Formats: sequence, structure tokens, C-alpha cells
Amino acid sequence: MNRSAIRSRVVVFVLSLSVSCVLFSRDAGSQVGLWATHSHDAQHTAVSSVTSQPLSTIHWHVPVDLAPPTGEILIHYGSPLITAANTVIVPVKTGANSFRVEAHNGTTGKGLWTENTSYLSPSASFVLGLGPTLFGNRLFVPDIAGRVLVRTDPNSAQGTVAHLYFYGQKSYLADPQTYQQNILINTPLTTDAAGNLFFGFVALGPTPIGLVSGLARVTPDGKGTWVSAAAISGDSAITKVAMSCAPALSNDGSTLYVAVDNQDFGYGYLIALDSTTLEVINHVRLSDPSSGLDATFTDASSATPTVGPDGDVYFGVLENPFPSHNDRGWLLHFNSDLSKQKIPGSFGWDDTASIVDASLVAGYHGKSKYLLMTKYNNYAGINTGDGHNRIAILDPNVTENDPVIPTTKVMREVITKLGVTPDPSFPNFPGAVREWCINTAAIDPFTKAVMANSEDGKLYRWDLTTNKLSEVITLSGGIGEAYTPTVIGRDGTVYGINDAVLSAIGK
Repeated sequence: MNRSAIRSRVVVFVLSLSVSCVLFSRDAGSQVGLWATHSHDAQHTAVSSVTSQPLSTIHWHVPVDLAPPTGEILIHYGSPLITAANTVIVPVKTGANSFRVEAHNGTTGKGLWTENTSYLSPSASFVLGLGPTLFGNRLFVPDIAGRVLVRTDPNSAQGTVAHLYFYGQKSYLADPQTYQQNILINTPLTTDAAGNLFFGFVALGPTPIGLVSGLARVTPDGKGTWVSAAAISGDSAITKVAMSCAPALSNDGSTLYVAVDNQDFGYGYLIALDSTTLEVINHVRLSDPSSGLDATFTDASSATPTVGPDGDVYFGVLENPFPSHNDRGWLLHFNSDLSKQKIPGSFGWDDTASIVDASLVAGYHGKSKYLLMTKYNNYAGINTGDGHNRIAILDPNVTENDPVIPTTKVMREVITKLGVTPDPSFPNFPGAVREWCINTAAIDPFTKAVMANSEDGKLYRWDLTTNKLSEVITLSGGIGEAYTPTVIGRDGTVYGINDAVLSAIGK
């Protein structure tokens, strides 16, 4: 598509900081063991740079919710982050809609410091998690009024705190109550290799400077820019960046990817923007690959774009009509500028695909240099769903007939692994098992394995050389909860969330 024809309006502000000097280091991407953001990095690959420890014992654990609901947990808890010095940053929900971040020693679990944030989660069918990010020696945390809290020295008990306002501190100070009531961050934060910060925000009401729901960018030298979701989609009916959709960046950092939509269970677009100017490179109205109708977006999802090593982009949506695909959705697949739609995957709902180097999977002799790991549930009682819930390794470049709608071509299954715990909730569905409870797995290329959490309360190691669940550890008695991230720490400790508790697991 002609770039000039869909160029978006970009609004620029010079930011003020609440402390005089907040400097950004430029080596975040090179720090071994760093888990900087949701699904590890700005491409959301979920690939660890260190070897995971055996799943032998729980070293320590901390709650991620001080007031969890009884029964099913419809909350997307934010991803733990790991510094290169092995400090674990834990987002914690402290009340119905209140949050803080805690820092713990990764080895002992000892608390190092706690920082409250005034962040408020926008209203959604699943409560949004708090989504911080790390860059160099700074931790960035969503805060109230669309501002970002910046804490220095996350490895130290002592650190200074500043605030960034993408629309300018002067504007905020002129009418703080209006901004606190009307401007909310609605995605995890993402930083690029130069320290530029990206996130989505919603405008719930008018502001003196006319903010409209959209995407914000903050530069290391204190300049804020934003674009409205409607402008970048070219569609006046679009109302926001998709809830919980962490922006993703191309491998060279030049292109930014984000999804936008018009409402819960509405339609939406995937957008590619110039990461420096926020000018639109391309936008694509997403469609169901089987019916050709608009794909469905829902505020219950935490799906985010994944960028492959070749630059291809993957993003999950729900099917339309629903639930024609058994509530599995689709993993849509595009080239780097979104000008070409490629083979879809057969599961996309509330999942961020992980990147698996093809050499890790024994017996794979195809031509693809990398494969995709995705959740692959087939929910019992939804359309033709049989409850045979799986995780899968898929070849993004080779097709097969879809297992639910055979007339649609999808990515070929390389290997899959069925869950192991029977689900007594579905006695009329033989072989039904508890579903996989992840919105992103963790990939360990050193042991050629995937770390994946299950709704049965257990964390599993999926050995890609044997296609077996080679290790398992029990985290809880099992509970229906929203999908959560899995993380590998600096020393190889594996972190999983189950029943509103973060457990640190290793040898």
C-alpha cells in the first residue's frame, strides 16, 4: 500500500521529568539472562539466553495477587521480569484495581524493595495485568493518567523515581484530576534497543489537549509522541489499541507492530508503523481465514504480535462466526510490511507464539529455519471441541488441512503434546484433559525444551528431542485461571504463575 496515502497524524510533546536526570543506557539487548518484557524481548520470541534448571523443587514463591477471586481467575497477571543481575521484578495486584511492583533476589526470594504504582486497569472482561519493562539500569512501570513510573537501579534497595508523561508534564500539572480519570495505559510496555518506549492508552473522556485513544512513544531524550488508533487504521470506527496487546518491533527495530480494534467482540487491524516517526507503513483489516469475515477481537485476550527471525509477523485472533473453530481462533501470519498474508496457524486465541529454532526438534527435516510453539487447546463442548487440549510445534511455511475445518489450510503440525490430567468437568468427552494455561511459554534452546504451565496446577518441561513431558512439578491443586506467562531467570530458575502465586523452580 502507498505509504503517503495512509500517513497518520503524529502529535508531539516535549516531556518533563519529576527528577532532573534520568539517563538511558544502551546495552539492554546484550545482557545475558535478561527477561526484559512480556515474552522476553521486543519481538516476543520467549527464547531464553540461559539454560533452565531442572524442575526439581520450588525455591521460593510469592503471591501476585493479594486479593484473588474465589474459583476461576479471570485476570491476566503481568509477566515477571528478570534483570541481568538476577533480580526478579514481580507485578502484584494488591486490590480490586490496585497494583505495585516488588523486587526479589532471584536466588533466595528475599524482598529487595517495593514500589507502589497508581496504575488503574481499564475495564475489560479479564482484568488487565500490570506490564512493566526493563531497559539498561531502569525499570518502567505503567502508572495513573497515562504516565510511566521510572525507577533507577532495580537491583538496589535504593533508587530514584521519576515520571514520564507522553503528553507533557506541564499539561498534566494544569489539570491532574482530568488526566487521572480519563487516560489509562492498556498494554504492557515495550522498549527498543535505543531505549524508546511504546505502549497503548485509552482516553475515557475529554482532556484539555484533545487526547484520543491510541499509541504512545517516549524517546530517551524526553520527547513524547502519540497517534490515535483511528488514524493509524484509517478507520474512524476504531476506538483503541487492543487490550493487553504489547507492541512488537522488527528485528532491526525500524518497524513497530500493534493491533487496534473497535470494541469487545468487534473487528480490528494489525498495523505496521515506522518506529521513529509513527507514520503508517501498512494496515491490514484482519479476517477469518476460513469464512473470510472479519476476525473477532476480544478484550479477554492478551495476544500480542510475535516477530520471527525472518521478519514475518504472527498475531492471534478469535474466529468469526464464533465458535465455528471451537473457540481456538487463528494465528494470522504476514510478511514484514503486512503486504502479504501467509499460512495461518490453527490456534490463536489469547496466545503469543514462541520462536523455536528448527534444529531443536528431533526428526524435523523440513526447510524452515525456525518453527512456532503455540497453545493448541480444543475446548470440550464448544462446537465440535473434544477436550483434547494440546501444545504444538508448527511449521509456518508448510500446510495441512485444518483439524477442525479441513477445507482451510493451516500450518503443518510438526509435533504436538496432549495434556496429561483428565478433566472431570467433561465426563461425556472421552480423553478430555485440563487445558494448557499459558499466554506465552518459555523456550530453552540449550536443553531443547519448552516450559509450559497447565491448568492442572503443574509446570511441565516438554522435551523436543523425545516429544515427551520429561519433567513436571506441582505448583497448586489446579484452578481455572486466565492464561499466564512462563519465564526463565538469569540463573536458569523457571518461573510459573498458578493460583495467583509466582513460584521459582529449579534444582
